[in-house]
Amino acid sequence: MGDRSAQDLTSHARERFGPRAGSYRTSELHAGGPDLTLLMEWLAPRPGERALDVATGGGYVALALARSGVDVEACDLTPEMLEVARVLLEDEDCTARFAVAEADALPYPDAAFDIVTCRIAAHHFPDAQAFFNEVARVLKPGGRFGFQDQTLPPEGPSAVLVDVFERTRDSSHNQAYKEKGWMTLIERAELVVERSTLVDKRHDFGDWTARQNSDEATVAELTRQMAEAPDGMRRWLEPEYEGERIVAFRNRHLVVLATKRP
Repeated sequence: MGDRSAQDLTSHARERFGPRAGSYRTSELHAGGPDLTLLMEWLAPRPGERALDVATGGGYVALALARSGVDVEACDLTPEMLEVARVLLEDEDCTARFAVAEADALPYPDAAFDIVTCRIAAHHFPDAQAFFNEVARVLKPGGRFGFQDQTLPPEGPSAVLVDVFERTRDSSHNQAYKEKGWMTLIERAELVVERSTLVDKRHDFGDWTARQNSDEATVAELTRQMAEAPDGMRRWLEPEYEGERIVAFRNRHLVVLATKRP
């Protein structure tokens, strides 16, 4: 976004997510839901396969993979997140191997994994295209890629403002894309989209802002942006109010199953 370099974005993400790692362990948004269930159904992991979860965060995708009997590697930019994920899997009597890694420079050999996943993270990446290229590199021929991230409304001005809304709450947010934009990036990596759908994710506004330690000024600015939102943005986010206070909104996530050509 703007003039921020990839190095600046990476450093800023580490600074923001390190102290907040614990809040992602308790986040219902990340812990589950029909979107995670759907992602696992589409991937159909089988015991003995090798899987990589990129930007594992609190570790919930890694946990779902491990429960299926898959041999799991999980990586994240932030060591504190990896520790939270490690404890989660340990508490559930599951195991994985963990590594600090940037999504566009994965420390794994070519064609190493049957499955690669990335859920609710790519909007932070400095170079999403480089990430998808790395996914294609580390996947085995015929391997499956499970992807999920937030999307933007079709109207151009509203798309820009929804991205601003997200960035106001979390300055490490780099860029989300419309559904077609995400698909284009995946296909440019020569991955074949097999299935896709949009799912709604409802956010409790208080929890959503608290997860990033938003101060009163930030909450007030988010409230102002929503109040002044154009129709396309309001249709997309569907804010819920009690008086003048936002209590909830939703955004839409794209869930994708893609494969690497044999």
